[in-house]
Amino acid sequence: MLILISDALDESLPKKLARFGEVTDDKGRLPEADVVIVRSKTKCTKEWIDQAKNLKLIIRGGVGLDNVDLEYAKEKGVIVRNTPKASGIAVAELAFGLMLAAASHIIPAHEGMKEGKWLKKQLKRSELYGKTLCLVGMGNIATEVARRARAFGMNVVAYRRSGKPSDFADVKPTLEEALRDADYVSLHLPLTDETRGLSDASAIEAMKDGAVLINTGRAGTVDAEAVKAALESGKLRAYATDVWPSDPPPEDYPLLHAPNVIMTPHIGANTKENQLRIGDEIVSIIQEYVNGGVL
Repeated sequence: MLILISDALDESLPKKLARFGEVTDDKGRLPEADVVIVRSKTKCTKEWIDQAKNLKLIIRGGVGLDNVDLEYAKEKGVIVRNTPKASGIAVAELAFGLMLAAASHIIPAHEGMKEGKWLKKQLKRSELYGKTLCLVGMGNIATEVARRARAFGMNVVAYRRSGKPSDFADVKPTLEEALRDADYVSLHLPLTDETRGLSDASAIEAMKDGAVLINTGRAGTVDAEAVKAALESGKLRAYATDVWPSDPPPEDYPLLHAPNVIMTPHIGANTKENQLRIGDEIVSIIQEYVNGGVL
């Protein structure tokens, strides 16, 4: 078995996988590979899959699968798996960190100090305690955010299309009802036809004036122009994001140049601990495959 590691993962992973066969990071060997492991950078398109003549299994180290043509992979008999549980803590901690940064104006305070400015009177902090957080999507990551929000004394509501209840949030029947009283809205959605542009002008209008929008899911789930307009008008107090339409985003992406945006370069899953968890899940998936288990 030839295992191709196509994107950057923990340096310990090749040694862990060696018992299954040959391990390589040479992308030129894609046509020979039986198993390919990707993160976000590699796009498993129809053309890419056609190059992989021996491909039997794609493992996406992470949560989403929007960089894999799932229908074509299925048509070609290629199994596709991801590691949805591994990244929960890492991404949730960043989402919560972005929320704290927005509430306490940490970035302008820091920049002011570097510039020799004492902005004690200008920067008015707000506590998270007693505020309402709306989680849009209620999977593993959102659940970890909810745990932390409740520990901070926040009121946590959520919207999920299934309507399935949660032990950590009050799940509302409609998106509008979930958004209505939220001081903070945190997006935890895959990018699908149903979620693309979900946070558009009408969704923003349903939010409280001065709400903060946080996105550690997928950039395409927000209407960038609508968010920019809401930031300029003050309808949204801030937008905090770790996700972009591409890595890095195009220079003309509207939210790069909007006011009150907190930005990080898609680092949500980039903790040492998470990379190790992803590697462990990858090993388990390949072990199950080798054992003939149902993946």
